[in-house]
Amino acid sequence: MFSHFTPAQLIVVAVVILFVVAIAVATYLEKRKTKALRNRFGSEYDRAVLSHGSSRKAEAKLAGRETRVNAFKIHELGASERERFLAAWQTVQSRFVDYPKAAVTEADNLIAALLVARGYPRDTFEQSAADLSVTHPRMMEGYRAAHAIAARPPGSEASTEELRSAMIQSRAIFDELIQAQRPIETRTAA
Repeated sequence: MFSHFTPAQLIVVAVVILFVVAIAVATYLEKRKTKALRNRFGSEYDRAVLSHGSSRKAEAKLAGRETRVNAFKIHELGASERERFLAAWQTVQSRFVDYPKAAVTEADNLIAALLVARGYPRDTFEQSAADLSVTHPRMMEGYRAAHAIAARPPGSEASTEELRSAMIQSRAIFDELIQAQRPIETRTAA
């Protein structure tokens, strides 16, 4: 079949075939990486693409987030610290009926304090949200929405339904962050 080609032509054909295969493999790996990041970060992936203008830039930023958060010493709360946060949440929640806006703001502040207690650095909301998206990506829409309502300035008051929704979202985030992880079973040799 290739007998009428010169050795130089065969080399060119082989190089072209290798080039096409390399492009196909690179495209496949890029799509697989994109799919994995999209699955891992959910809506936060789409938010990053919109924010950074391209999936390549967004993926680099998301990878940077992972690297940053992996350097933190995130840990579970001790029993007494956990109980202190649970009691603080009960106080915040009990204020909601009489002072809903203040309770939502306090809930937002309590979540920020809980993040610091778990080992996340004290930072701007956006940086904290970016950091949290690495370990809790599915909570981010609710976290951002609740914070936006808590951070509204006086004069642009949220409706009762918005405040109620913010409190529910804050509770879900709080519950996720306060949960004690199940201990890994260790077996002893008999």
